[in-house]
Amino acid sequence: MTAELGSFALVLALVLSVAQAGLSIAGRVRGSAALAGAGEGAAAGAFLGVAFAFFALMIAFVTSDFSVANVAENSHTAKPLLYKIAGVWGSHDGSMLLWCLALTGFGAVIALSGGGLPARLKASAVATQGLLGTMFLAYAVFASNPLIRLANPPVEGASLNPILQDPFLAIHPPFLYAGYVGMSVVYSLAVAALIEGRIDAAWARWVRPWTLAAWSLLTIGIMLGSFWAYYELGWGGWWFWDPVENASFMPWLAATALLHSAVVTEKRGALATWTMFLALLAFTFSMLGAFLVRSGVLTSVHAFAVDPTRGTILLVILGVTAGAGFCLFAWRAPTLAPGGLFAPVSREGALILNNLFLSVCAFTVLLGTLYPLIGQALSGESVSIGPAYYNLTFTPLMAIVLLILPAGPLLAWKRGDLLGALQRLWWAAALAVAAAGVVLILSRPTKGLAVLGVGLGVWLIAGALAEVGERVRLGRAGFGEALRRLRGLPRGAFGMTLAHIGVGVFIMGAAYETAFRIEAAQVLSPGESLKVGAYALTLDGVGNAEGPNYLAERGAISVTRAGHPVCQAHPERRLYAPGRQTTSKVALCEQNLGDVYVVLGERRPGPHGALGWLVRVYWNPWARLIFIGPFLMALGGAVSLSDRRLRLGVPRRAARTAQVRA
Repeated sequence: MTAELGSFALVLALVLSVAQAGLSIAGRVRGSAALAGAGEGAAAGAFLGVAFAFFALMIAFVTSDFSVANVAENSHTAKPLLYKIAGVWGSHDGSMLLWCLALTGFGAVIALSGGGLPARLKASAVATQGLLGTMFLAYAVFASNPLIRLANPPVEGASLNPILQDPFLAIHPPFLYAGYVGMSVVYSLAVAALIEGRIDAAWARWVRPWTLAAWSLLTIGIMLGSFWAYYELGWGGWWFWDPVENASFMPWLAATALLHSAVVTEKRGALATWTMFLALLAFTFSMLGAFLVRSGVLTSVHAFAVDPTRGTILLVILGVTAGAGFCLFAWRAPTLAPGGLFAPVSREGALILNNLFLSVCAFTVLLGTLYPLIGQALSGESVSIGPAYYNLTFTPLMAIVLLILPAGPLLAWKRGDLLGALQRLWWAAALAVAAAGVVLILSRPTKGLAVLGVGLGVWLIAGALAEVGERVRLGRAGFGEALRRLRGLPRGAFGMTLAHIGVGVFIMGAAYETAFRIEAAQVLSPGESLKVGAYALTLDGVGNAEGPNYLAERGAISVTRAGHPVCQAHPERRLYAPGRQTTSKVALCEQNLGDVYVVLGERRPGPHGALGWLVRVYWNPWARLIFIGPFLMALGGAVSLSDRRLRLGVPRRAARTAQVRA
């Protein structure tokens, strides 16, 4: 009965989304606060309906109700509770329900808390969000209902793909989807502003917190997915430019450009047209990712294989949504004011340059993702684009972005002094050159990527600290005065500094790990050893272990350095009875921000004919920085969001304060 109630709630949510759009449009056209308020209430009701359906599906998974088709295909009674819950979004149907939950949730938030928005703009935004909810909920109800019953339910389910049964991947989709769908609010505010003809500094101030929240959530989601790929798939890497990885990276790049562009629009009233374009583009990329993952056009460990019909429907939704937004943009763009004037050398100019390169980076990734699909569709031949393409195109462009990044905040608005900004960065440049020089001296043979990456990372970190030092007049004012200024800095400034430091930390880790990674593989019998870099690994033995829903061969491997014990690694080969699937469980020994990465392979004859186990080992130096960096970036976003100036209620609060003073 719970599944039927969930299906009813999903249909009710669809009806309420239609009402949300219709009532909000009517309230906007007639100038009726009552109709607009009813539309806002419908938005809250739609969210509650989807939430009920979502928890109904969760109950079916937790109780192993195999009469529900989605549960039968993606769960098993032996699965741990965490993975039963994660199974709710571990399939195409369930993930689309999660998408709808996030979409209606954000719609309810903007409807109930957007008190600082002008009434007409808010009504248009709520109506747009309602139309988005209508399309995606209609898709969920009529083409992808996760609560459909089976006429002849099985006794046992098929279980979830074993490589998806991981704690980090269990929480990866909610963060990623919240980031994806958070861009829908930015899209709705953009469409509303185009309808109202109101694209100004106030609009940019309303857009920024939503973009920042979505960007932060998307950053965490991408980081969790990358860490899962790193230690779960057993190939030793953390990013492979997989098309589905790219699907999440493209909206992140667009949102990063939007954050910087919105600052110019808010502070100077300039770049309004470009900011609007990026707002539409960010959500378009998010929907493109949904299409690529669920259309069946991609084969990936991340993708859902579904029938082409449902993929076609998603493509239609993408076309209608993006087409409507960009057509409205094309209609309104000629009427938009150009904004304030500024010199090429200014903070505005630096942010435009930043936007230009970030946008080219995003379209470079888009081309590399779609070209193989288009080429195969036209010629019938398989076309492959691998990391080499991105290393030659994306990497140099992004390096330019990062090279100019520290100078931008040190330039004045409207007209800046480039020489003065560079003079204030001299010690940051000196540190970067010194760090690059140390790597150059110590690396044998010389690793150009590590030298440049470490130098660039230190340049970003030191540049971010230099900007804070300039704000507090460090070295030009007394210590007490500098400390007072530091305490008085807005949280948004601290958030920006943290985010830029996070980028530097990530660049250092990515470049150093990629350049100095060492790999070794050998068949070992108990008592035999192999070396990787400065580490020696000895196989002590392999035994059997039993998990909640799998059997495993569990290795015991002693890791030493210069004869001193480092750690005891326990990699596993797991056999999951449902589906008879075998996976590897990597063992990680953390050493000085790096990892000794150990994978236990299959049993096979060794060099001397004796049976042993294939052991693959990687030394991944500074690998932890790769994941610490994005965490700092997202933390910076959260700190900035705590700044009162970035909350949507500020305009109304300021108005009340003015009335009290009067």
